[in-house]
Amino acid sequence: MRTPALDIPFATFVVGSLPRPRWVRDLIDDRIAGRVTDAEADRLLDDAIPDAVRMQERAGLDYVSDGEWHRESYVKVFAEAVDGFERDLLAGGSSGFSTLAYPAVVRPIAAKRPIAVDEARFLRSRSDSRITVAVPSPYTIARRMWSAEHSSAAYSTREEFMGACVPIIQTELRSLAEAGVDAIQLDDPWLALLVDPDYRRSEGIDDIEREIDMSVQSVNAVVEGLDHAFVSLHLCHAHFNRRHSTRGPYDLIIGALGRMNVQRFALELATPDAGGIEALANFPDDKILGLGVIDHTDSNVESPGLVVERVEAAMRYVPAERITLNPDCGFAPSSANPMDLDEAYLKLRAMTRAAGILRDRYS
Repeated sequence: MRTPALDIPFATFVVGSLPRPRWVRDLIDDRIAGRVTDAEADRLLDDAIPDAVRMQERAGLDYVSDGEWHRESYVKVFAEAVDGFERDLLAGGSSGFSTLAYPAVVRPIAAKRPIAVDEARFLRSRSDSRITVAVPSPYTIARRMWSAEHSSAAYSTREEFMGACVPIIQTELRSLAEAGVDAIQLDDPWLALLVDPDYRRSEGIDDIEREIDMSVQSVNAVVEGLDHAFVSLHLCHAHFNRRHSTRGPYDLIIGALGRMNVQRFALELATPDAGGIEALANFPDDKILGLGVIDHTDSNVESPGLVVERVEAAMRYVPAERITLNPDCGFAPSSANPMDLDEAYLKLRAMTRAAGILRDRYS
């Protein structure tokens, strides 16, 4: 089977989330606080999301998302769909870069409803474009929402909790493929955070290889049997309000990517905090590179020419036929992330115009 992304030279993707207008952020806050019902919030968001889709299509993207406007957070979406969590028990963001609180697992988990399938079906009904839908990886869920203090009565170790997440995510991925999702994305930023020694110290991580192996094994477990689905893994340094949680090059983890049974890796590489593209010298030669060419933490809108330069620099390590383009990360993985929607549109438009230049030059 030909990999779908390679049908389009320099195909352009979003990573998932888009900035929410203020009224959408307020609506999500009201839903969380119980001031509006889930049904009412969904009705209003269903009216709003087609605008996010049209924006991406007008920007010229080959793969579009729903902006993740239904979600409070890219990772909390798991806790909302799965029983066994208690809200607001854990401090936000590694290194204290965010004040947001997160749920912790406190009971054995069980799926209550789909995580993203309903979002995917709604998106599919509202767009003829190729669509991408993201769900968090088991490793990131386990690093973000397990703690010895709150969770050990339910799961004695983080690894045990991660193992319990695997069949739920595996079922979700199969359902997303059946729903017609063209590119399924697994979000695994917590794997990328390992490259930062300050993060490792703050988390008490001494055995980096064990952590890497946990991520690799969980990814391979959830994609098992998805022989005809296109799966991408997203790695970044996590961000809130234009600040990254960690920094550093991917050298420590780049070798592990070849052991993961996914077709594509969407890497954050435009920001200086990612440490440069030299790590791509060890990028696996049988994978597609989702090259981060838009720095979402920088309010300056890139020119198409700058994006082209970033792609051509990466082509020293990865051939053009295995490069697709994306922003470094979702623009607003949390609904509370104060980003600008018009800025996102202009950045996405610059990226697609750069793709047009590259297609003319190399295709």
